[in-house]
Amino acid sequence: MTRDFVKNRVLLTLVILIIAAGSGLAFLSHAPNRLVSGEGISLASLLDGRSLWLLLPVVLLLLLSFFTPSRRNMIVVMLLAEILLFGLTALTGHAAIGLTGGDEDSVARTSLGGAFWASAALSLLIASDAISRITKNPTWRILLNVQVVIPVIALIVTGQLSELSLLKEYDNRSDVFNDALWQHLGILFGTLVPAILLGLPLGIICHRSARWQTPILSVLNIIQTVPSIALFGLLLAPLAGLAKALPWLAEHGISGIGLAPAIIALVLYSLLPLVRSVIAGLDSVSSGVIESARGMGMNRLQVFYKVQIPIALPVILTGIRIVAVQTVGMAVVAALIGAGGFGAIMFQGLLSSALDLVLLGVIPVVLMAVIVDGIFKFLVSMLETSRR
Repeated sequence: MTRDFVKNRVLLTLVILIIAAGSGLAFLSHAPNRLVSGEGISLASLLDGRSLWLLLPVVLLLLLSFFTPSRRNMIVVMLLAEILLFGLTALTGHAAIGLTGGDEDSVARTSLGGAFWASAALSLLIASDAISRITKNPTWRILLNVQVVIPVIALIVTGQLSELSLLKEYDNRSDVFNDALWQHLGILFGTLVPAILLGLPLGIICHRSARWQTPILSVLNIIQTVPSIALFGLLLAPLAGLAKALPWLAEHGISGIGLAPAIIALVLYSLLPLVRSVIAGLDSVSSGVIESARGMGMNRLQVFYKVQIPIALPVILTGIRIVAVQTVGMAVVAALIGAGGFGAIMFQGLLSSALDLVLLGVIPVVLMAVIVDGIFKFLVSMLETSRR
C-alpha cells in the first residue's frame, strides 16, 4: 500500500537524504586561520527570517514524490532542485561574509561542510533524474543539465562566494591552478592520441585473427592488473637509463620522472578497454550486412571503411569515452612522478593538511571527468540517432 501511495520513490529517498544531511552534518566550518581545525556550524543556526524560504523547495519536493511523475511535474521538480541548489550555495556565501565581517584580508577560513556537499550533490541528482524523465533528446538533456548550474556559476562570477576558503585558495593560486589545468589537459590528449593510434590497429587484428586475439588480450589484461603506482615506478629506471644513454631524449623531456613515464603508463592502461571496444564494435556488424555490401560490388577495403567502421563507431567511441574518463582520474596519481596537473595541487594540500587545497585539486578533476563523459555520450547518441 505504501508503495502505491508513493509515486516517485527515487525523489522521496533523495529528499529524505537531504533532510538527514542538513540536520545531522555541519553545513559550514569556520576557523580563525587555515592551520587550525574549524568549528562546525549547523544549517539550522544559519536559517533566519530571510533564508527560511529554503525549506519551501524541500517541502514541495517531498510532496511531489507522492504525485505521478508526469512531464509537467518533472519540470517543476527540476526547477525546485535548481532553486534549492542556488539557495544553499547563496547561503554559504552570505554566511561566510558574515563570519569574516566582510574583511577581504581576513585570515579566517570558512569551509563548506558535509551537509552542503551532500545536499548539493543530492539536489543535482534530483535535477538529473527529473531531466532524464522530461526528455530523451541528448541535446536537450545536456542543455537542461547545464542550466541547472548556471545560477551557481553566476554567484561565483559575481563574487558572492569570494569569502569561502575554497575561493580564497583559488585566488592565492590562480596561476598554479591555470597551469595545472593545461597540464591535465595535456596528459589527457597526450594519452588519447597514441592510445587510439595503437588501440585501433590492435583491435582490428584481434577481430580478424583469433590466433592473435588471445595473446594480445592476455598481455593487456596483465598490464591492467598492475597498480598504477607500481607501473609508474617500473618505468622510472628504464627511462632514466635511456635518457642517460641518449642525452637528446632528456633534452626533449623524456626521463625517469615527469610527463614521459606518465603518458606511457596511461597509454598502456588505456589499451585494454579500447581494444575490447573495437572488437565488440566490429563483431556487432552482422554477416548479412557485409554480404549485402559485397553484393553491391564493394571490395574488402570499401566494406571495412564504408560499412563496418560506421556501424561499429558508436561502440568504439564508448570505449574511447571510458579511456578518457579513466585517464582524467589516473592523471591525478601521475603527479607523484612529476607529471603535474591537478594531482600536484591535491597532494600539496594533503601534505599541508589543507582540505580546501585538496578540494581545489579534486573538484576540477571531477568536473572534467563529467564534461568529458557528457561530450562522448552526446557524440554516441548523435551517431545512434543518425543511423535510425
